[in-house]
Amino acid sequence: MYRSLVRCCATLSSCSLHFNAALSSRSRHFNATLSSRSLHSSTPLNANTTHFGYQDLPEGEKEGRVKEVFERVADSYDVMNDAMSLGVHRLWKDSFVARADPQPTFRCLDVAGGTGDIAFRLARHMSNIRRDTEPVTICDINAEMLRVGRHRAESGGWGDRYRWVEGNAECLPFEDGSFDLYTIAYGIRNCTHIDRVLQEAFRVLRPGGRFMCLEFSDVTNPALSALYERYSFDVIPVMGHLIAGDMESYQYLVESIRRFPKQAEFAEMIVDAGFSVVEYENLSFGVTAIHSGYKL
Repeated sequence: MYRSLVRCCATLSSCSLHFNAALSSRSRHFNATLSSRSLHSSTPLNANTTHFGYQDLPEGEKEGRVKEVFERVADSYDVMNDAMSLGVHRLWKDSFVARADPQPTFRCLDVAGGTGDIAFRLARHMSNIRRDTEPVTICDINAEMLRVGRHRAESGGWGDRYRWVEGNAECLPFEDGSFDLYTIAYGIRNCTHIDRVLQEAFRVLRPGGRFMCLEFSDVTNPALSALYERYSFDVIPVMGHLIAGDMESYQYLVESIRRFPKQAEFAEMIVDAGFSVVEYENLSFGVTAIHSGYKL
């Protein structure tokens, strides 16, 4: 991962004048945001205020703003994931599902998983054990993301393996104790109330059920952290502009990562929601992390 980032940054330095101009613009923004980053991460929000990237706004506005972001990026979401992570996101997701180890009898819920990346892996893992498996339920608040995922499933001839449900992670449309495994990958940081998402996860899991979250986190290697910071703010929004025609959405996505709680703090939130045996594992020096907990 480290070597890939170095190679990417070297390549970017020799790109066209237009691209370099865009990078220069993002660099100025990066330098401005660096000076206030500690303020953004440490200043408490008002009771009815939340964050949207580095902006603070009324709680009631965030859901709509996030929905707009993902409506704009839905069709290019998977391509951008490959570009932003240099393809490494596929390895992270493979590791995540391997650690979840869903069994064929499990009822699995993947939240904020509209394009199906995690759900497809869960279904494949279970069918490798036994062909007759429970369908995987995908719940996402964004209809456009679900449309993309459903199309991918039907194109691959896998439509009968999944249930697609439009719903809010903070108020899930499922009965108590409905699932054996709850997964959420790169989605919880976009929710207005993370504590409510965790409480809902606890509610819909059966006793003995497992919560698992894959999310960008705090890089623990100092050298990689500095490089990753530059890459995130200088490069990713420009990629969004060149590949998806949308720099603003990817600027938000980068900023949302910096506002998300660090590994230990997020683990404490999972415990506070009622989960036991809570632990986390860093991948790629903490660029992303897997958190896990059980409903006992």
